[in-house]
Amino acid sequence: MKQSTGSWAKPHSAAMKAVVVRAPMDFAVEDVPVPEAPEGGLLLQVYACGLCGSDLRTLRVGHRKVTFPWIIGHELSGYVVELGSDYRGPWKEGDLLAVGPVAYCGVCDFCRAAQHELCTGYREIAQHWPGGFAEYIAIPKECVELGSIFRVPEGLDPAFAAITEPIASCVHAQEKGEIGLGDTLVIIGTGPVGCIHTSLARARGADRIIVADIDAGRLRLAETFEPDAAVNAKEKPLVEEVMRLTDGKGADVVITATPAPQAVVQAVEMAKKGGRILLFGGLPKQASKPGVDMNIVHYNALHLMGTTIFAPRHQRTALELVRSGRIPADRLVTHRLPLSDFRKGAELALAGKVLKAVFFPHGEGAPNGQH
Repeated sequence: MKQSTGSWAKPHSAAMKAVVVRAPMDFAVEDVPVPEAPEGGLLLQVYACGLCGSDLRTLRVGHRKVTFPWIIGHELSGYVVELGSDYRGPWKEGDLLAVGPVAYCGVCDFCRAAQHELCTGYREIAQHWPGGFAEYIAIPKECVELGSIFRVPEGLDPAFAAITEPIASCVHAQEKGEIGLGDTLVIIGTGPVGCIHTSLARARGADRIIVADIDAGRLRLAETFEPDAAVNAKEKPLVEEVMRLTDGKGADVVITATPAPQAVVQAVEMAKKGGRILLFGGLPKQASKPGVDMNIVHYNALHLMGTTIFAPRHQRTALELVRSGRIPADRLVTHRLPLSDFRKGAELALAGKVLKAVFFPHGEGAPNGQH
């Protein structure tokens, strides 16, 4: 794959375009001040920023860690255009970087044990600091020193490098779930995360992958990731269908890639004895206690595992998986749009008509494969 070409330049004016969210479902591209390069940090010209499911939730209903008005967007790549005072990192002007949004605290027991994915005091770009749906973004010192930033590999489209953040989270989950040779998986939810899990499980050697959703359109989009079976759970009882497809044995691994509480209940009921359940999709606060039959968990010796965020090693792996084509980012990114079309892209995504949308604040890459 030929790397997308682009150019970088320092801001030529004091204002830039950015997506500003003022209240749930009240957002627009506006003129805002260009941020300064923070002390010890970087100023990036954003090349691409991906739209995530958590971004959509913030657009719909807000976010407990976000105070409006705010600039969102945490899946990004960009060029270094300025180094902050007292900067001591490895990057220089002109470097093209994939920026993970997380800054680990560095002092909790987990960070001190190099288990950054369990950090108890992490902060994120687009929550603690303004996000990447903008022409420029300030990368704080904390992200430079305690974050997950990598140079975009030669030959990799930086639009694809931008979306390695959710891939890294999936890598973490499947590492914890020890998915591998011979496993039969069920993935509930066929949004971008479900499709990433499908490709990743295949790369790790899973024997059979069944995907499920209640949205026929989503299932059609997921077909390009070549699952062994797809179940429309709106038309067929999911647990019964999975048991039929597995000759009554159930699945070795079930991944809940959806915020639907019922998926957790179904995962427990369809897992094989001794099976593993990866609780990947967070549940709504008001519905976070689904009626799981814990006797099934007990007597079937099931393993319930939750995961969130990722460590730098997971993002490094994600970049290599995308670079090598084992995660087909060209199938994940169904829409490439200029930032000026953010409302159009967001409305399509909110309607479930997009798998993954990536926006280009400076226009680079937008004509190639734009939908």
